[in-house]
Amino acid sequence: MSRDPRYDILFEPVKIGPVTTKNRFYQVPHCNGMGYRDATALATMRAIKAEGGWGVVCTEQVEIHPTGDIAPFIELRIWDDQDLPMLARIAEAVKVKGALAGLQLAHNSMNAPNLYSREIPLGPMDLPVYSYFSDPVQVRGMDKQDIRDFRKWHRDAALRAKRAGFDLIYVYAGKLFGLPMYFLSRRFNQRSDEYGGSLENRARFLKELIEDTKDAVGDSCAVPCRISVDEMVGEEGIHAAEAQDIIGHLAELPDLWDLTLSGWENDSQTSRFAEEGYQLPFIKGIKPLTSKPIVSVGRYTSPDLMVKLVRDGVIDLIGAARPSIADPFLPQKIAQGRIEDIRECIGCNMCVAGDFTMTPSRCTQNPSFGDEWRRGWHPEVIRPVETSARVLVVGAGPAGLEAAMMLGRRGAEVALAEQGEPGGRVMREARLPGLSAWKRVADYRLGQIQAAPGITLYRDSALTAEDILGFGFAHVAIATGSAWRKDGVGRRLLRPAPLGDADVLSPDELMAGQRPRHRNVVIYDDDHYYMGGVLAELLVREGFGVSVVTPAAEVSTWMRMTMEQLFVQHRLVNLGVRIVSHHHLVGADGSRVTYACGFTGRETVVDDCSLVTVTARLPHNGLARALAARRQDWAAAGLGSVTLIGDALAPGTIAAAVWAGRRYAEEFDPEQGPVAATMRREVTGLAQGPFYWDAATAAAK
Repeated sequence: MSRDPRYDILFEPVKIGPVTTKNRFYQVPHCNGMGYRDATALATMRAIKAEGGWGVVCTEQVEIHPTGDIAPFIELRIWDDQDLPMLARIAEAVKVKGALAGLQLAHNSMNAPNLYSREIPLGPMDLPVYSYFSDPVQVRGMDKQDIRDFRKWHRDAALRAKRAGFDLIYVYAGKLFGLPMYFLSRRFNQRSDEYGGSLENRARFLKELIEDTKDAVGDSCAVPCRISVDEMVGEEGIHAAEAQDIIGHLAELPDLWDLTLSGWENDSQTSRFAEEGYQLPFIKGIKPLTSKPIVSVGRYTSPDLMVKLVRDGVIDLIGAARPSIADPFLPQKIAQGRIEDIRECIGCNMCVAGDFTMTPSRCTQNPSFGDEWRRGWHPEVIRPVETSARVLVVGAGPAGLEAAMMLGRRGAEVALAEQGEPGGRVMREARLPGLSAWKRVADYRLGQIQAAPGITLYRDSALTAEDILGFGFAHVAIATGSAWRKDGVGRRLLRPAPLGDADVLSPDELMAGQRPRHRNVVIYDDDHYYMGGVLAELLVREGFGVSVVTPAAEVSTWMRMTMEQLFVQHRLVNLGVRIVSHHHLVGADGSRVTYACGFTGRETVVDDCSLVTVTARLPHNGLARALAARRQDWAAAGLGSVTLIGDALAPGTIAAAVWAGRRYAEEFDPEQGPVAATMRREVTGLAQGPFYWDAATAAAK
């Protein structure tokens, strides 16, 4: 296939200062939970994107100095020359695949409590740190010497980045992660000297850093500036009109403007709360202010929208973080005329959760993300089977679809049997408020399976152990999913609650169309992810009076990891949902529901009420148990292995189910079935020099 000429404009080169990118696809800086800990894994992940056709591939934020230490988050560092070998590995890995390598210099200032370095944080004013965990740490207001020192640190870091081989070296003034932004924002900068007050004064620090960086590395490296165009707090902070004034004031200084919203939770909103291109109203009107190229993000997956943005003169480069994670080969697929093969980002922010949990990031759509080096997984390529193999996959939910698709790519003959709707839980959940984009998980895989010659999908196929033993398949993967419990068992309650003859519904029943008998509903949420909040929204929009009771301090508390908790609580409160935190279910009977305070034990009784339990799930593993009970019959039936995968093994996220399906396909052996592979890891090298065994010896030295 060949590229549609409509998309030719996306493959035009763009000059960025002294360097030129081969096309308009620009992977903006994004975190990944690997940082300084997982050097080769991180380098390989970035290299895969360059291989996939991105013209520019950037690092995440790279801390320039111990006074900007954002621990416990694991980002990159360029504190001194010790960090250069790792950074050089990333730059080399990206450039050898044909992309420009970008590095984002960052000092997190008031967002950095310096828990690792124990240095005093620096900022424009004496204020508490503005960190995610409200750390009991205070920022020291910078004096003129501090500013001079910082400019030297930043210049030195830029020179190191150049020595490491990077083509673009950022000055970062965005998302309340970059010190210059705290100077720009009047709510954090109330100084009375030449660095505070007027817009020109507040922009002075950023201007000096851009000039310093251009002077240090601008002969051969581009110097982009990443800046937030709205803090979303009105005129108290940077807002759209003021951002235009700032960019107009500094218009020609950087080689590129990288536009974001602030904070990160606004810039990377999920599909539940924002559509593709939701940032457009904030960036329109900026392009006429500068002759320098502009890049911005918006969870863009549509090539037609990308073309429109360029043709309309809104942006010059298509910025992407999450879409580049979901499909590192998005540019190549557009170039090759394979639009239908793009794995579109679903906007769930599971990738963000990796950074917030300080673990290698993961992606619902792309299970290879984070495991490119650790497990040797590639987003597009998988090794072929060495001998013929016939595999039966039972269940066409997220795990079964991924397993069947990737086994087919390996060259196995695959039968995929589904008794219900292909897509399983993905299709059911995608019908809930705000989750329609999640349908892409099933749509992509069903499309790939339909086009694959070696995979056959059998619909309306409820199989028994007897059926399977009669088919003659050598290997069976059981991906039959799970079911939500209705007895209250979860994290807080480890034994079933007394529910008598109460009207109790599970999430599965609500998704199947059943509705509560009473107009008032208590949703007992001990799951703490999205389901409780989504069901509350569903029912309240249908006219039910809804209370969400949770043992946690807030509704959907784990969604802090995906930066959605604030948006969830805001929406539910505005819809009139009553949120009862720090309470757990006691029981129910007839039309009464009783819950109790987790601190005092004081009980509350609600009359004329139905109950929805969002707690734990039980795996559908009955088919596997039935086959295990007939193990003596396997040899005669030619059956070699039966493997539970996904929610049928242990219920989890959709991302976990997709990953389990990929793992089964990766580790599958035609003779033995799944064979566990070793995960590679890098171990920190020991420092050279004396090692003190006791305090007395150390003190004497």
